[in-house]
Amino acid sequence: MPDTVLANGSDFQSAMARERDTSRPVVLIGFQQMENLGLGYLTSTLRAFGHEVLVFDFEQNPKEILKVVRARDPFLIGLSLIFQLYVPQFRSLVSYLRDHGVDCHFTIGGHFPSLSYDQTLDLIPGLDTVVRFEGELTLLELADCLSTGVGDFRAIKGIAYLEDGKPVSNPLRPLVPNLDSIPYPDRAFMHNTILGRPMAAIVASRGCIRTCSFCSIHVFYRNAPGKVVRTRKPAEVVKEMRTLYDQRGIRIFQFLDDDFPLYGPVWRRWAHDFVSELYRNDLPGNIIWKISCRADAVEPELFAAMRDAGLYMVYMGLESGSEEGLETLNKKITVDQNIRAVEILKELGLTFQYGFMLFEPSTTFESVRQNMKFLRRIVGDGSTSAGFARMIPYDGTPIKDELARQGRLRGDVVSPDYDFLDPKVTEFYQGLGGVMAKTGWIHGIDALSQELAFAEVEEAVMERLFPVLDGIKEYRRTLRDIIRRSNEVLFQVVEDMCESYDQGQPHRWSAEELHEQCQGFMENFLSERNAFVLRHQDTLLEALGHRVVEEQGVSA
Repeated sequence: MPDTVLANGSDFQSAMARERDTSRPVVLIGFQQMENLGLGYLTSTLRAFGHEVLVFDFEQNPKEILKVVRARDPFLIGLSLIFQLYVPQFRSLVSYLRDHGVDCHFTIGGHFPSLSYDQTLDLIPGLDTVVRFEGELTLLELADCLSTGVGDFRAIKGIAYLEDGKPVSNPLRPLVPNLDSIPYPDRAFMHNTILGRPMAAIVASRGCIRTCSFCSIHVFYRNAPGKVVRTRKPAEVVKEMRTLYDQRGIRIFQFLDDDFPLYGPVWRRWAHDFVSELYRNDLPGNIIWKISCRADAVEPELFAAMRDAGLYMVYMGLESGSEEGLETLNKKITVDQNIRAVEILKELGLTFQYGFMLFEPSTTFESVRQNMKFLRRIVGDGSTSAGFARMIPYDGTPIKDELARQGRLRGDVVSPDYDFLDPKVTEFYQGLGGVMAKTGWIHGIDALSQELAFAEVEEAVMERLFPVLDGIKEYRRTLRDIIRRSNEVLFQVVEDMCESYDQGQPHRWSAEELHEQCQGFMENFLSERNAFVLRHQDTLLEALGHRVVEEQGVSA
């Protein structure tokens, strides 16, 4: 059992004395396209106490999962539901397993099941329980109870279930106070690389002190008892990074914190201590890392220090370039603060990406104009690929409750929707969406905007984790120019269609024309990117420690 479990956390220590039967395994199933740290922490906790755990990607063929389940006879199957839009797929998987004779206990966890346990039990009828909020200790106790038959699972804190057909939720278990008491997450599905450099997800904290109206994260952490935001010790975070670097060659780290600890004097000290620990462990120059943070946490001196210690990418949820939009979303930030953060990152030479909601419940034609002016200001120079989305009213969020109160909520749990205040804005949104959906510009993982965004990341990795590549400055300028021109077309489409729908006039854009332009940008980008990588393939492969084979190519 890991030393951290033995040394820290009274709840984990008390679990050590509990009886358990480890002769049959637990099966955990979840979304694994990206590394699922939540499932990884659950797995490592169960294993630390002797349980065998089999982990599956929920997108695997159900027949393959059924075959293993029949062969290994688990006593518990746990599901990790990250996105509520996947409810139908999870319902189908549970039904398939139940219909083929799997009669063990099924449980589920995640944001949506935690906040809407009653709907979850109704929508996925094959479930026995829901593990609400942080699940390490609750799932462990559930596994111990079910494996031995000692006690009643209905008495476990943090569990929801049906009783006489009605949903019941037990008292909630407090949030884990000491994150360093949890074993390092299992990383069976860690398979992402950039130019051959392996990458891993990691967290320095859990929780968020902000109260954005569209976000279920702060609601998730405020429902259960305990401190809303908890940070790991900087030395422990860096120790995990050093271990992954030494044992698995990880060179790229992606922090999945909802809000990386930076805001306010206490967290700024934490960040400075973290940077010091990186140097103490000789990691700067050997690894790079990405964070997500708020714009009001971006400060020149601290971010310069983090950049020098390996920070290469910053993601910010800017969300709106309209003061009214920021107020509706309860961002508690100003447009000027958003702009200042972007300017600081540009001055520091840090790559940035952003989240942006062009459409939200208060959207008007004037707010669209303000948003486009804002986007031109921050990315009109091609510093990053432009993109935007519509706000989704997720379960548990204040804005969904407000939309319901106003009678504007539409759709269902899987596809929640709402009406705009101006019907003409609805027509504009539908018209723009109808055109853009057929172009390959911003919709889907293979969209032009996604490809260009990844190219920015790839170029940053080339600069920081490979020897100096001749001509990389010219390649960077070429890439920025392609992004700038692509952004300009996207801006023109939105602005022109906004004016056309506002004035009740037809617009001049067709999906066919835009698809052709999109393909032109894609071909131009791929030609430049592939030519640059091919020209330097020997250097890249040598840096990776690979033997260069004649005419061998390099894939992203």
